Amino acid sequence: MYISVCAHKVWSQQTDHRPRAHLVCHSTADRVPAPTHKSRSAGRDEDEGFRAPRVRVQARQSFQRRSEEASPHTHREMPGERLTVRGPSEVGRFHGAAPPTRVELEIQKNVEKKQEEGRCRRWLRKMCPCCCKGQNSTSRDVTDEVKIVKPSTPELTPATVPTKPTLENDEATELEVFTLSVCSVDLLNSITGQNRVEHHTDLYHGDELIIRRGQTFQIELELNRPFEDGSDKLHLDLKTGPLPMVSKSTHVIVPLVEDLEDECWEAKIVERNGNKIKLSVNSPASAVIGLYSLSVVIGSEKGETSNTYDFDNNIVMLFNPWCEEDTVFLDDEEERKEYVLNDTGRIYYGTEKQIGARTWNFGQFHEGILDACLVISAMINAQDDFGVLIGNWSGDYSNGVSPTAWSSSVEILRKYHSSEGTPVAYGQCWVFSGVTTTVLRCLGIPARSVTNFQSAHDTDVSLTTDVYFDEDMEPIDYLNKDSVWNFHVWNDCWMARPDLPPGYGGWQAVDSTPQETSQGTFRCGPSSLNAIRSGQVYLKHDTPFVFAEVNSDKIYWQKKSDGTFQQFYIEKKAVGHCISTKAVGSDERADITHHYKHQEGSEEERIAVETASRYGSKPDVYAKAKAEDVSVEVNMVGEGPSMGDDAKLSIVLKNLSSQPRQTTLHSQVAVMYYTGVLKATIKKEELPVELLPNEEKTIEWVLLYQEYQNQLVDQAALMLTLCGKVSETQQVLANQTTFRLRTPDISITPLGEAVVGKEMGAKIVFTNPLPRTLKDVVFRVEGLGLQKGHEVVVGEVAGHATVSLTEHFIPTQPGPRKLVACLDCKELTQVHGVADIVVLEQ
Repeated sequence: MYISVCAHKVWSQQTDHRPRAHLVCHSTADRVPAPTHKSRSAGRDEDEGFRAPRVRVQARQSFQRRSEEASPHTHREMPGERLTVRGPSEVGRFHGAAPPTRVELEIQKNVEKKQEEGRCRRWLRKMCPCCCKGQNSTSRDVTDEVKIVKPSTPELTPATVPTKPTLENDEATELEVFTLSVCSVDLLNSITGQNRVEHHTDLYHGDELIIRRGQTFQIELELNRPFEDGSDKLHLDLKTGPLPMVSKSTHVIVPLVEDLEDECWEAKIVERNGNKIKLSVNSPASAVIGLYSLSVVIGSEKGETSNTYDFDNNIVMLFNPWCEEDTVFLDDEEERKEYVLNDTGRIYYGTEKQIGARTWNFGQFHEGILDACLVISAMINAQDDFGVLIGNWSGDYSNGVSPTAWSSSVEILRKYHSSEGTPVAYGQCWVFSGVTTTVLRCLGIPARSVTNFQSAHDTDVSLTTDVYFDEDMEPIDYLNKDSVWNFHVWNDCWMARPDLPPGYGGWQAVDSTPQETSQGTFRCGPSSLNAIRSGQVYLKHDTPFVFAEVNSDKIYWQKKSDGTFQQFYIEKKAVGHCISTKAVGSDERADITHHYKHQEGSEEERIAVETASRYGSKPDVYAKAKAEDVSVEVNMVGEGPSMGDDAKLSIVLKNLSSQPRQTTLHSQVAVMYYTGVLKATIKKEELPVELLPNEEKTIEWVLLYQEYQNQLVDQAALMLTLCGKVSETQQVLANQTTFRLRTPDISITPLGEAVVGKEMGAKIVFTNPLPRTLKDVVFRVEGLGLQKGHEVVVGEVAGHATVSLTEHFIPTQPGPRKLVACLDCKELTQVHGVADIVVLEQ
């Protein structure tokens, strides 16, 4: 016979967190079925989603009793022998009744006579005093002494003090001393402690033990007595997810061993101090990422006891780019500091000739961000899965925040998490990318925000950007579905790709902006940059789409009289320019175009384009080539035109032949969303041109402020389209150039000494570049380690007027910090500034 003491959780609709204890007796031949309510059994936890303190105790012991009245010739049974006991139907259950919710043992005292105990009974009494104390010698069945009592309401116990079964008399003390139990668990999770420092998680806010997989960590157990190696057994249980399973590695059993080995869950005692032991726990580099609950399971030498102690202690497991066996291992320390540990960065926007930069606070270590990232790690956009952000390119942001007003992921993620999963309004590509960088870096995946200028959006998987004209060389709007965005921002993340052939690991492109669906879901990537560069678009995931964004040719088609279309020009350098990210260790821009494509126009680049096109919807598009002797291009002076001034560009035509050439250039300029969608044409012109042999001619083109002042949309982007036909050769000329009107920066000047705990200030100055009044002007100011993000409402700012603000704050963290400010109003967008502040220790 064995006795099982089980404490089960019973969850009411109000989620009562109190453990309910049940003590039942079982025969070795027939176990009593578990109660009908939810319980935590030894085989499977049926209520895995809850994290309340829990206690499970199962004690099993074979008992041997000799007859007090046996004759001298009777065989004396030793403690290891088994006796026959009452039938299974009578043990632990009574006919016609459900299993008891609580049973207490009441040992009857022998008041008639007291016999002297032999050595076997003394040994048995020592092993289990609650069941073998001086029973009547005429009875050999302990179930005669079982009495059912009504259950009493259990009291809540602290998470660090497991519930124990109640025993009568002074024998509870003897049993507690003999049976090993866990009093408390210390996860050694101090921010400045060994675990957090060695795992590079000391920058995270929060009380959890935050560790990285593939690396040992230490915990300390306080027991009720010293741990004995020979007889005591101990292992750890770690569980993550809503339904932990050993087969899925979401339920992990960590054994206690003498020597730790790589690539497996193990624990080793590394220090003893009285009743305390310190364990060094090893996790494999393939461990599941997430939030784990911890249980300690204690057993005896023969496995006859199984006591489980659950504590309200959580462990957060992250990816480990410092571990060579981890799939996200990055072997450059400076790159790890930049792509994992840097909590600020730069995101680029504008056009290839007018590249703008704005500072973005990723804030992956900020308080509450890790919790949010663990919840939303599978969703960034809200187009189809109620993710973090709602995309909005309409220009109407009245029910939310304008995408250009954001400068930090912290406010977005906090707002999403605090609203229990309500998507935040609104975002566009740079906001999606900034939040994605935060999530990836927070989880331990090296990541960077990447901007592609002249970014194509291929809608028909032709791997080309197609532009259609009618017989009169007018654009056919309903056919021109492909577009070229002034810029588009996505992310690169670093990881191995064991699902692909060797050589395609490393940087992978992922795009969280909802543009096109992939297998029915708004998602894109991961796509290997090596596959994109070589045109291997058949390698997953979504490589054709990313290839077209960075290296598709722009093909111009003209409608013929029979209704078919004829290809009349291929622009081979139209897309994928100045692909940019923040440089490692500085705020400079790093051009990583060579990561995505070979040198433009090189033989390797053309081979990649033609290789990719064979897998597109127009595989024979490069069947014919056409000679050219007249070229046209558009240039701008310096950083280009500014908001409030006339926009001036230069059109350059070159005659490469030894004969004169004549043409008429048709020009039109349209207001454009940065996504490449045209809003309206605001000016058209015809420019007759005569070129002498081998002549180069420059034509100055001007767009007056009065012509565009009431027409602009977000980003202040414009597109100039030129087309014409050479009279002598019938060669068609075509060119499309996008540009933006630059906005002024906000000036931020620190005031006073920057010291932790000491108040300082910053002066913020902005000058309105327009001759008109700005209305509903709002400044957003934030600095990680300096002050929390907040709004400053200014109201109206007159034309060409200057507004000054003074911010006062107390730095909370030492080291290099950035104070960021941005301006939000209907008339101006993408107005921002940053100040670098080095904060000293107090």
